[in-house]
Amino acid sequence: MQAQPHSSLPTQPHRLMPITERPAEVFVRGDGAWLWDAAGRRYLDWLQGWAVNALGHCPPQLARALQAQAGLLLTPSPALYNLPSLQLAERLCAASGMHQAFFGSTGAEANECAIKLARKWGRLHRAGAAEIITFENGFHGRNLATMAASGKPGWDELFPPRMPGFAKARLNDLASVRALLSERSVAVMLEPVQGEAGVRPATREFLQALRALCDEHGLLLIFDEVQTGCGRLGQLFGFQHFGVTPDILTLGKGLGGGVPISAVLAQAHACVFQHGDQGGTYAGNPLMAAASLAVMEEIGRPEFLAGVRARGEQLRQGLLAFSARHGLGEVRGEGLLMALELGSDCAAAVVREARQQGLLLNAARPHCLRFMPRLNSSVEEIALGLELLEAAWQAQAATAAPLN
Repeated sequence: MQAQPHSSLPTQPHRLMPITERPAEVFVRGDGAWLWDAAGRRYLDWLQGWAVNALGHCPPQLARALQAQAGLLLTPSPALYNLPSLQLAERLCAASGMHQAFFGSTGAEANECAIKLARKWGRLHRAGAAEIITFENGFHGRNLATMAASGKPGWDELFPPRMPGFAKARLNDLASVRALLSERSVAVMLEPVQGEAGVRPATREFLQALRALCDEHGLLLIFDEVQTGCGRLGQLFGFQHFGVTPDILTLGKGLGGGVPISAVLAQAHACVFQHGDQGGTYAGNPLMAAASLAVMEEIGRPEFLAGVRARGEQLRQGLLAFSARHGLGEVRGEGLLMALELGSDCAAAVVREARQQGLLLNAARPHCLRFMPRLNSSVEEIALGLELLEAAWQAQAATAAPLN
């Protein structure tokens, strides 16, 4: 059904704090792979909330779960058990091999919880060690602890003083991790694929060596799978793709399929929280837990994950052909988390032209595009997205200023 233009729209966009640059369009409806703006124009959405909408916009199974739970119980109290959160904890632990779960609302909240859990473990088992080795160009969230853990360029200059306790190694460089080890070290924390850095995967060999190094020195290994978990790489969890099991795992984004929920999963030896160590007003509320159960029921099916891998390969091959055709750069990623190097800082211009063509994209870096279609994308949707990308590139190239 085509969305109708809206006759009344907010006229004061400046009432929203300017935390990011936004296009002028106001989006009012979503369905599957598509978004509509207030003028009634349709866009193929390869942002999907930054890999949040695992099943696309407004999937019916998610809507049904929310509606059913909303008539039963919304939020009793985090001090009381509720059935959906117990069911979700059981499902996630059984699927991941972890022992216990904590639920929050955002990926940053989950990562902060993982940091706290590691530091508590260090107090109990490593004589108070609290330093966590993280990675250059990594991204773990936007609260103060997770910003300090992140290695995003320039973030060390924001909101001083910066929280101490995070040393920065280089991805796929085991020697750089070894050089940072000390009696203060308690854990190593990383994204298996650095999403904000432009979809830069760790190698299987590096992650396996990192697991061995942590075991050798008695450290915890923490995987931030806020973006790579919940089917995004073609396995239910990203660590399964690499054959390396962490001690602590964080999830978010696709876990709720469009609603705010995150999780921290931990192996038994790392489950050291005591009463009062962690909490949250909406932690594990039944409305969000019921929604996540509906999402996990769908994405946990082997045939669903096989479809992610197939559509990911279709996207990869299309991007490789596109890059070769235009003399561009590397195609990186797994499943339906992909990036393309453009060879110059024209990504923002391509994103603008793509929007004009009816395709929503992300410029992960000035020289790099990131692609995050819904996990249940069709063959036709991937093919159409590649056609629209071609049209956007041609339009951008035609208007670009000539090089001197």
